[in-house]
Amino acid sequence: MVKACILSVSGPELTPGEAALFAAENPWAVILMGRSCVSRMQVRRLVADIWTATGRETLIFIDQEGGRVARLKAPEWPLFPRGADYAALYQQDKALGREATWLGHRLIASELAALSIHADCSPVVDLPVPGAHDVIGDRAFGTEPEQAADLARAALDGLTAGGVAGVIKHIPGHGRSVADSHLELPRVTAGQNELAKDFDAFARVADAPMAMTAHIAYEAYDPGKAATVSRIMIQDIIRGRIGFDGLLMTDDLGMKALGGTLTERAAASIAAGCDVLLHCSGFLKEADAILAEMTEVAKAAPHLSGKAAVRAAAADAIAKKAQPFEPAPAWKRFHELIPPPGAMA
Repeated sequence: MVKACILSVSGPELTPGEAALFAAENPWAVILMGRSCVSRMQVRRLVADIWTATGRETLIFIDQEGGRVARLKAPEWPLFPRGADYAALYQQDKALGREATWLGHRLIASELAALSIHADCSPVVDLPVPGAHDVIGDRAFGTEPEQAADLARAALDGLTAGGVAGVIKHIPGHGRSVADSHLELPRVTAGQNELAKDFDAFARVADAPMAMTAHIAYEAYDPGKAATVSRIMIQDIIRGRIGFDGLLMTDDLGMKALGGTLTERAAASIAAGCDVLLHCSGFLKEADAILAEMTEVAKAAPHLSGKAAVRAAAADAIAKKAQPFEPAPAWKRFHELIPPPGAMA
């Protein structure tokens, strides 16, 4: 049986302990962090080893937004623009902004699919506001729901055309955070009328295959409790008000915004309505420590079943539907629309 969790790898090679864990617990998916991505040949070998350990072609995730959130880095891989760069073009010409965003994400999908990576934790749909923490900042596609959703739709379509399932984040909205949820629990004090704008951006792309939760407390709805572990935020807002019915994964359970043990965080997330637990060990450096945390999350994860399994299967299916694509002319047109990132400084 497949476990409802996404685990990671501590380095560029799968350790014997990680291979044993994957074989025993059979996580639904695995996410590759920057520490696991050195070269094309190395990543392909790592993916093959993951598949050997799980005994199947496990879905592989990565965070490849472009800009400062990119696990595949130059010079081995191309640089891609920030969300703000697409937004700037969109402000000049909406059609060109959409075209560039689609092309950029179709090219990202081409890079990922060549590595057998078929899920990308992108695009960001958060709407940053003045005075907020810059954890979102230039990653965003804009500050208005219509623009952010329009470009997020183009990004999702570009990824899907390349056989890569996108993950909208961080639902129901991270843009008002005044703290970094990697380090502490941000508390958003905006009222329900203000938050409606944030929710509207996500509602416009609610048919996305997957979404990642925000480790943020929305005081107007469920004071002091992060959305990831709040049944009110998941059932009433994400599933109800926003209308998202795809696979809902947690943000990294290792982040300091969530209190309690990993086992407690996992149980609270599933009870609130999350489909899948994500643990990517972003704060740990030692392989043994990462393995210990992953083991705790995997043991706490339920088997993937019911609606969660149906949603996971829909995401898996996107990997088999890549459309024909010629990268060379696409790159030419893309660079006509947006200069290479090195030329943007």
